[in-house]
Parts: sequence; structure tokens; C-alpha cells
Amino acid sequence: MLNHVMETAHVSVGWLALAAVGIAVLAYFLGCFNGAVVVSRYILRDDVRNHGSGNAGLTNFYRTFGGPLTLVVILSDAVKAVIAVLFAVWIAGAMSPELITLSKYWAGLFCLLGHMFPITFQFRGGKGILSGGTIALMMDWRVALVVWGGFLILAILTRYVSLGSCWAGLSFPFVSAFVYQDVLITVLAIIIGGLILFKHRGNMVRLVKGTESKFTLHKKKNPEAEAAEEAAPPAETPERSGEETSAEEESSEEVVAETQEELAQEEEETPAQGEVTSTQEGEAVEETAAPEEETVEEAEAPKEKKEQEAQA
Repeated sequence: MLNHVMETAHVSVGWLALAAVGIAVLAYFLGCFNGAVVVSRYILRDDVRNHGSGNAGLTNFYRTFGGPLTLVVILSDAVKAVIAVLFAVWIAGAMSPELITLSKYWAGLFCLLGHMFPITFQFRGGKGILSGGTIALMMDWRVALVVWGGFLILAILTRYVSLGSCWAGLSFPFVSAFVYQDVLITVLAIIIGGLILFKHRGNMVRLVKGTESKFTLHKKKNPEAEAAEEAAPPAETPERSGEETSAEEESSEEVVAETQEELAQEEEETPAQGEVTSTQEGEAVEETAAPEEETVEEAEAPKEKKEQEAQA
């Protein structure tokens, strides 16, 4: 296959190898510029890989942070793929027009490798859907139609972005083989599609189990606040029927009526108790006064006796 390429392009092995290495290195390091990681770490000061699915991609960034900075992530991931492919086209065009299509797939492969396994971010990158979709647009309109058409239909109807992404990775090799009918291009397309499916292996398991998260057009809550809400016990608000409510109202009215009656009885008993107390006090005073009178009479009796003796 390599001999066929060199014969068709009329390029020596040395120049072809040098061009391939140069394109691969530039495309890889362009891919290492991960928009989601750069924006979250150096602008928001909060690495997106510490939240949600842990993926350094557009979907996880939007679910975690949302806001206008999502557009920055989209532009960075798309522009780097465009630059990588255009550089490859420029190099291949200078060598031989026959190498242009092959160089696009070659640059796209290494750009995706840089995006998925960036050496600048501990080889923890994204899943390559946005960059891969941009690469598909740079290849051929027929490839882009099949890849993007299926992705949008599945993502919109089911709201599973991962399902559309799996379609993109699966369909890319087939449509590339159908359009170009070239062995090297088909091999590169299989590798690109296989990388996308490999990065979505966890999503495929969750899709089968029915636990995959659906995409929503709004910013989700802060993961820490969401975890705290889930940990807190739900407030119990039992629903009561109308009969139970009316019964409670009647019982409360009866309690109020009984309380009022008890207060009235206490008020009636209070004066009676006062009269009894005053009567008891009067009797006590009379009893006290009687002994005093007896004492005075006893004191006056000896005096009268003395006066009678004196007169005698």
C-alpha cells in the first residue's frame, strides 16, 4: 500500500516520512489544547475533570458550569481540528495533490489522539466528538452528512448525546470506505471510529442499563450542593383528607369551649372562697377579744374586794 502511495504521488520515502511525522506532531499538540480543561482550570479555577462524569469534554463542561464560556470550549475544540487538517492539506498539496485526502485522515487521527490523551494534562482528555465532528466536516460533505445527520437525529429524539456519539464513531469508517474506496483511508477511519467508541465504552454500558444521563438545555446545580440535597432526608408533608381536617377543627373548638367553662367556674369559686375566709377571720377576732375581756374582769375583782374591806 505504501509503494502504491509513493508511486501515485511520485514522492520519495524520506520526504513522505518527514511530512508524516511533522503533520502528526503538530496535529497531536494542537489536540492537546483541550478547551474544557483550559477554561475550567485557568479561568474558572475548578477543573472540569473533578465533576460529573470526570470527562474533559463539552457535554460535561456544560452540565457542570454552563454559561457563555461553553462557546469558548466549542471554538477551541473546533478550531484546533481545522488548523491541524489545513496544515496537513498545505503540506500534502505542496508535495502531491494525491496525498491531500490521506493527509486529512492522518492529521485528524493525531489531533484526536492529542484531544483524548493529552500529554499536557496527564493524558486525561475528552472523548473527541466535537473535534471528530469538525474533522468529518473537513473530509467530505457526504461523510459529514451521514455522521452529523445521524448524531443530531439520535441526540435530539432521545436526548442521549452519547448515543449520537456512538453512531458517529460507528458510521465514520463505513461512510469513509464507501466514499473513497481506499484501503489506507479506510484503515485510518477504522482507527478514528474505534477510538471514539473506546472512549464511550462506559456510556454504552449505562445506555444498556438505562442509567445514562440525558442532555438538558440548562445549567445543572453545583455538584456539591446537589450531593448535599440528596444526602439530606426529605421533608415529610403527609397529605390529609378533608374529613380528618374537619375532625381536627371540631376537636380544637371543643377544647377551647371546655377551657372557657373551666375559667368561668374558677371565677365563681373565687368570691365564695373570699367570703369564707372573711368569716373565719371574724370568728378568730371574736375569740381573741373574749379572753381579753375575761382578763380585764379578773383584774378588776381584787380591787373591788379591797375597797369593800376598807369600808368595813
